[in-house]
Amino acid sequence: MSARLDSLDIHPLRNELYNELHSRPFQVLPTPARVTQMAVLTTPEQRQQQFRHLQELHRVLGQPVPEHETGCFEHTFGSLRVRREMHMEFASYTFINLAASNKAPFTEAGITPLPEGWLEQLSGTVIAAFHLEIRPAADGTEGDLDYVRKHFEGMRLVGSSPQEGAARVWGTFRLHSDGFGRFMVMNHHMSDSQIGRLTQRLMEIETYRLMSLLALPVARKITPSLNDMDEKLAVITQSLAENQEVDEEKLLAQLTNIAARIEAFRAHSTFRFSATRAYHRLVLTRLEELREDELSGHLTLTEFMTRRLTPAVKTCEAVSERLEDLSRRVDRASDMMRTRVELAIQSQNQQLLSSMDRRSRIQLMMQHTVEGFSVVAITYYLIGLLKFGLDSIYEAGFAVNKTLILGVAIPVVMTLVFLGVRMVHHHFIKMAKQQ
Repeated sequence: MSARLDSLDIHPLRNELYNELHSRPFQVLPTPARVTQMAVLTTPEQRQQQFRHLQELHRVLGQPVPEHETGCFEHTFGSLRVRREMHMEFASYTFINLAASNKAPFTEAGITPLPEGWLEQLSGTVIAAFHLEIRPAADGTEGDLDYVRKHFEGMRLVGSSPQEGAARVWGTFRLHSDGFGRFMVMNHHMSDSQIGRLTQRLMEIETYRLMSLLALPVARKITPSLNDMDEKLAVITQSLAENQEVDEEKLLAQLTNIAARIEAFRAHSTFRFSATRAYHRLVLTRLEELREDELSGHLTLTEFMTRRLTPAVKTCEAVSERLEDLSRRVDRASDMMRTRVELAIQSQNQQLLSSMDRRSRIQLMMQHTVEGFSVVAITYYLIGLLKFGLDSIYEAGFAVNKTLILGVAIPVVMTLVFLGVRMVHHHFIKMAKQQ
């Protein structure tokens, strides 16, 4: 093949995208083996501390120290295999004790070969910690039960036969006296690769189901507040529906307070509820991949999760949906309240406009009255000026009938003054209409 990619524009993330599907390969586990899985909630600062802590393990065990952190790190120290996987919220540590031992189950664990005191210095908050004991199967189902039951401290077992009876899986989904959970895998005829995949699925089921339950305390905590806000909102909506006389300012303050509390709850819980749904889907997917067969008298892992985990997740989803529903209802109540206030303002504006119109008419009538007085006044002053003129003419020796002239002039002057005032009045009205 002569074609090459050197001259083509290659996406900078191409190699990373190819490697992503291979970044967390399944384990290959022999039988017997002892595994300890831990999931630790971490902050960005704690992740750096954990990596330095992992480097210290290499120094203590005399191994080359890794220089760069990776999403999935795995190294084997003799009979101890350590695997660290980074997730969005937590880091998972898998410790596998590969040393052959004839001791009873759970007397040794995956963390047994770790140096003294190393695990106690691990930073972060432990959310999941459990042991898995991988053993060869005893002869017959009854032998499995007799062998398994005594190693779970009398707790009720949950078990199934995955992969068409190729193994038996037992657990309790409870903490035992050592503070760890426990699972036991009885291998009938699985290969090392198949056991590795089965173990990985069990670890993910246990870790993801605990992560999915982190939202349940949050849901229980905010539910009483949601009940209180729901009642207040119902009262406000009812008062608006019945068109009662209410204090709009007070109601708006209450609606604003409820909306602020809802947004605070949403900011605090939205990510947690979304993560719960995602983790729950992962649990269900891993359970489907087990392809379980029922063991007589025992709940399968799928049945147990469906009966216990699913209702808890549904509770979180219900609270999340209730938050969204309350937010929408508050928005609608606020819209009704604003509409009510706007109608009240419009009514006030209408009353104000009516009052202003009435005042304008009164002012117009007063103006007409004043115009009538002004015509008389102007006429009086003009006639007075005319009389002074006639007196001057009479004294100058011209014979004029002042009384007749004044009598004729009065209606003529008054008519001219009236027409002049009306002309000015119409001129101003015309100017107002042009604006």
